[in-house]
Amino acid sequence: MVNLPLVYKIIGSLLFLLGTLLGICVAISIFYGEDDMMPFLISTLLTISAAFVFKYMGRNANNNLSRRDSYLLVTATWVVFTFFGMMPYVIGGYITNITDAFFETMSGFTTTGASILNSVEWLPHGILYWRTQTQWIGGLGIVFFTIAILPSMVGSGSVKVFAAEATGPMRSKMHPRLSTMAKWIWTIYLGLTIACMLSFYLCGMDWFDSINYSMTTTATGGFSTHNDSTTYFNSASIEYVSVIFQFLAGINFAMLYLAIFKLRVGALFKSSEFKLYIFLIVAATTFIMYLLMTRNGYGPERAFRSSLFHVVSSMTTTGIFNDDAAMWPHITWVVMGTLMFFGACSGSTTGGFKCIRLVMIFKVLLNEFQRILHPNAVLPVKINGQTVSQQKLSTLLAFFAIFTFMVAISTTIMIAAGIDTTNAIVIALSCISNVGASLTTEIGPVLSWGELPQYIKWTCSFLMLVGRLEIMSVLVLFTRAFWKDN
Repeated sequence: MVNLPLVYKIIGSLLFLLGTLLGICVAISIFYGEDDMMPFLISTLLTISAAFVFKYMGRNANNNLSRRDSYLLVTATWVVFTFFGMMPYVIGGYITNITDAFFETMSGFTTTGASILNSVEWLPHGILYWRTQTQWIGGLGIVFFTIAILPSMVGSGSVKVFAAEATGPMRSKMHPRLSTMAKWIWTIYLGLTIACMLSFYLCGMDWFDSINYSMTTTATGGFSTHNDSTTYFNSASIEYVSVIFQFLAGINFAMLYLAIFKLRVGALFKSSEFKLYIFLIVAATTFIMYLLMTRNGYGPERAFRSSLFHVVSSMTTTGIFNDDAAMWPHITWVVMGTLMFFGACSGSTTGGFKCIRLVMIFKVLLNEFQRILHPNAVLPVKINGQTVSQQKLSTLLAFFAIFTFMVAISTTIMIAAGIDTTNAIVIALSCISNVGASLTTEIGPVLSWGELPQYIKWTCSFLMLVGRLEIMSVLVLFTRAFWKDN
């Protein structure tokens, strides 16, 4: 039986956190003297009031959080945060449509970066900051953030919550206590954000832009304070800084911990996942750079910078741009679309299928070829010297099947809505991979997603959610077995 009182109690505590985050935006509105102070103030009061209601509903809860409770808690938290997070848009009249406001907020928290706004430069500073703050909090996970700052909130159930929200099939533990591990990971995340912010500032951004761009870069989210993304600044140094921190945010944070705090940089290059991550970036950048030089007449430096930026942005599922990829050869769209599907490393802020799963599939295929030649051979699948259990391999197959199935179903729904086949495939893949930017000229970083039909926006919002929570954590709620007493 699902322990609903405990779920209410924890969501109530989390809403106090959300109210605090909204309160920061009130202070920004006051500082800049703009008209978004009242929407944020009302949103803060409503959120904190709801927090008290949820806490009251869970007043008699025990602290026994089961695995079933954790999956419901994580999914419900993301939906509740999205509901209350969209209030400043609606109350302030910046987004008048509920569907659009929910889409924009879900895109923020899931770090997808798809936006229904045709222009963001008319928005007040508080709203702009709120958009980027949603991505930064969602980068490593809302509940995971709570484990780091309030470990007693979920008690002994913290491991189950981490399993429900973390990305990737294999979790690396760098400390036996999850709360301590969470603090270290968030320390790295905060450190990357501050370093990115200072780097942007030194490259010529003002403080407000440097804060916002650093948050969306390290969260691999992609929201911007300018319509032209990084091209607004027309600065090669800013683009290179952006590439560096997108790349770092795409690495497994447990591996970053070993490299930064334990000075075990060599451990990175012993990781099969990291080596594949590097290989795909180098190979794709070289290929696209060659095409840009030979077919589009780019000089070597511009071709290298544009190709590297778009490759890293696609693979880390950030979705920002520094060039008009619509004018590139069509084969480059296929390459970047494939990278969007692959994603970067597990345990990072990125979306997508994840490199570790690609490594596992590759090793399974090699074993199958070996088994054809040696039918009786025992051929375990090993990743970094560790044998992968049969259960994880079965889960991998199930994940790949459901991932592909959901893209196919979503694409069919979009085609039925009148969207052309190419855009339908890219939009579905973009949402479930939490990239946000598509590769054609009709929808994507240059124009708005606001042209999509209403029910397609709800479909996309659902895809963003299941993509961010690795699909299974959400879909299990729709099974009969989940709600059975036994």
